[in-house]
Amino acid sequence: MIIITRDDYDLLLSTDPCEIFNYYSVTEMHGLNLDDCMKHPNTSESSYICGWCNYIPKPDKDYKINDRCFVFINLNRCNSHLDLICNLYHELMHWAINHYNEDLSFEEEMITIAEQETREVYELTKYLI
Repeated sequence: MIIITRDDYDLLLSTDPCEIFNYYSVTEMHGLNLDDCMKHPNTSESSYICGWCNYIPKPDKDYKINDRCFVFINLNRCNSHLDLICNLYHELMHWAINHYNEDLSFEEEMITIAEQETREVYELTKYLI
């Protein structure tokens, strides 16, 4: 797993989506679980997790808006630079919504910050494709 600590979230990159459960030492989080992940084929066209943005797991599961998040990208699903960009942007939109406390009156700001993050993160990760 490649971990890139950003100011507001942790970017996690791997070719194995099950690694995220091992990284956080959990067997389930946020409605997904390691057992189902291990059973699902992880190919360039299908996987249990392509990308995922959510809160870093806490034992008490008492999550609050603006708790630190992770953004996970399954590099096995990034068959091209365009796939990487689209997957990053998709997950960073989820992060942006949380960043603005789910207040859709900041829609334009959400889109803009997700785009800016995608540009920065793409430059850090494009060599992986």
